[in-house]
Amino acid sequence: MAIDQATTPARTQAPAAPTGERADLLEMLAKHRHFLRFTTRDLTDEQAGLRTTVSELCLGGLIKHVTTGERSWGNFILHGPSAMLDFTAMTEADWARRADDFRMLPGETLAGVLADYAEVARRTDELIATLPDLGATQPLPKAPWFQAETEWSARRVLLHIMAETAQHAGHADIIRESLDGAKSMG
Repeated sequence: MAIDQATTPARTQAPAAPTGERADLLEMLAKHRHFLRFTTRDLTDEQAGLRTTVSELCLGGLIKHVTTGERSWGNFILHGPSAMLDFTAMTEADWARRADDFRMLPGETLAGVLADYAEVARRTDELIATLPDLGATQPLPKAPWFQAETEWSARRVLLHIMAETAQHAGHADIIRESLDGAKSMG
């Protein structure tokens, strides 16, 4: 019996899972995201918003900050510096709004903050898997902490996201231990 190709639905093959460098980037980013999220296990919204050290940071605020940063850097990879803030032109009001990324605001929930982070992570993971060239560069946005006329590759941006996530997971671990003695490891 012959099969009629015109009336038989085409079988689509799922995209292959990333391998090599892309798989490594995804794996390491997932590891550091896990440690950051893990610090919020079993917390209430109120606990996620508490400052437990002399710092202004709280667990929910750290996750918000990492989410905002990862979203911005993903947009940078795709659209260049115009997708990010020009930190050299920010007003006091702009800085005050930016500070809201470091704290839980009235009406925000830990579940909502974590869901937003999960969506941004999904988008970044998709970008890692599908970006045609990890070596493609963009000029950095204007900021006092960036050297002028410097370009970063998508690869370097992804490594920066990973480093920021790992650093803030460490901050989160200290905040959580100060809150109730819980640790991420050990």
